[in-house]
Amino acid sequence: MARNRDPLAGVSAIATPQTRPLPGHTGQVRNAAGGYVFAKDLWRRLEDFLILGTTGGTYYVAQDRLTTENAGVLFEAIAADGPRAVELLTAISTARPPRAPKQRPALFALAAAYAKGDAATRQAAKAALPQVARTTDHLAQFFGYYKNLGGKATARGSAPVAGRSLRTALASWFTSGTPDNVAFKVCKARQRKTPQGEAFDLRDALRIAHPKADSPERARLFGWIAGNVSDERARDALEAVDRFLTAKAVTTPHEAVRVVTERRVPWEFLPDAMLRDPAVWDALIDTVGMTALIRNLGRMTRIGTLKPASDATRRAVARLTDRDALLKARIHPMDAFLALRVYGSGRAKPNPRAGAHTWAPAPAIRDALEETYELAFGTVEPSGRRLLVAVDSSDSMSGRWAGGVVTVGGSPIGSAYEVGCAMAVMLARIERGNVHVIDVDTSVHPSKVTPRTNLREIASWKPSGGGTDLSLPFRWAREQQMEADGIVLFTDNETWAGRAHPSQELDAYRRTVAAEARVVVAAMTATGHSIGDPQDKGVLNVAGLDASLPLIINGFIRS
Repeated sequence: MARNRDPLAGVSAIATPQTRPLPGHTGQVRNAAGGYVFAKDLWRRLEDFLILGTTGGTYYVAQDRLTTENAGVLFEAIAADGPRAVELLTAISTARPPRAPKQRPALFALAAAYAKGDAATRQAAKAALPQVARTTDHLAQFFGYYKNLGGKATARGSAPVAGRSLRTALASWFTSGTPDNVAFKVCKARQRKTPQGEAFDLRDALRIAHPKADSPERARLFGWIAGNVSDERARDALEAVDRFLTAKAVTTPHEAVRVVTERRVPWEFLPDAMLRDPAVWDALIDTVGMTALIRNLGRMTRIGTLKPASDATRRAVARLTDRDALLKARIHPMDAFLALRVYGSGRAKPNPRAGAHTWAPAPAIRDALEETYELAFGTVEPSGRRLLVAVDSSDSMSGRWAGGVVTVGGSPIGSAYEVGCAMAVMLARIERGNVHVIDVDTSVHPSKVTPRTNLREIASWKPSGGGTDLSLPFRWAREQQMEADGIVLFTDNETWAGRAHPSQELDAYRRTVAAEARVVVAAMTATGHSIGDPQDKGVLNVAGLDASLPLIINGFIRS
């Protein structure tokens, strides 16, 4: 008769099944797949929130409203150590290269620190606000969030409680930096909308704040914003105000060109009528910021500034291919890719209720944008994680159907399959060899994607067609015993052909191969559904496409 095995002999610190906790480790928790992993502490969860605006669920990149279902993590951190929370949000907000795709989570967190924090937390937030809320738009967002968190209910919604905390917060925005630097921010934008859609005016903010001027120049600036100091007195003391008023006074394109070339006024200072003239943009080519130049290429071509073989086109090409300038401006490859596709489409419709803008793309500009894309990889740091990238190659991704074409700002930029492959190339280049790419329909196919794949190659690729089984990436990774830190799917989520649900295959993969694998399901078009379980905190569902998508993927997998 066999001896009964001692059950205590199965407790081992050397080889422990993932379905059991490690002996002696009380900090482990059971994950969604039934395996035991180390729980993230509060500060890692707060970092997730500040980078993505959420610690799980769905992130719509085309609709960047803050996801607040898990904002309780933020309030818990503020209660535990408010100054530390402010230090973390400031570091993420100001990081170079950027760590967060959007500024709103940091602004929300800063407003929460003011509304819910103790005296030390509010003092830390006071010092941080000018660094985090760098523009009028940022300040309007902060103000709107603060109204919701620290305001009072009114018949029309909410109103801020104008106590010392809020006055100090707003005052710090007006008193940090030289008077002329603050004046420049004011001139670029006096009014913006809060997240609630309400009007926000710097004059009202100044009236609430009552900041104390530390110099005659700052006192004159405050008076000018409030309407108590004339334009003439303000421009005598502040160069930015003088340039702004000079730009606003121009009535002809010739005058606009002169103030751009002689006074170097930014394009935001000019009257809208002047921005419809080709000669004005000819002058602006040499002075606007790199991001503004890239975003206005279609406009400049449409109104006739950028023509084949023109001097303006030559100068634009020189800037777009200036490696040092691109690195300084931190242009991401995704920015360049979208600019290339939008410009090459020859069509944009940013306002759905207005007519479309059209232009004939200049070949030299298209070539320059391809070089911009190549040079921009020098601005990106890899995550250091191992990724499996799966591109849905089913027929619905081909572009033959309405849902299979990806549009950005009303510009068609390619089939869903083509854009998915372009994203896979981008990740492969950024991660420098830590990425394996596959195609998926009702079986797994080798992908043509390599880190050196040219964008023009992708334009000629066609998906394999057929049905869709999006459980295959997880099953394939399990069968290959591929230990991935993250699995990224580019798809339209129209799966139907599998013998098991994707979430079930993901559970099996986590149980047997990589317990902590994170998953990003990136829908090339927003279909309203996803294969990713929204209750699984290790799965992020992304819908839509914009320049922040690689940062979202990087941040979620890295965390």
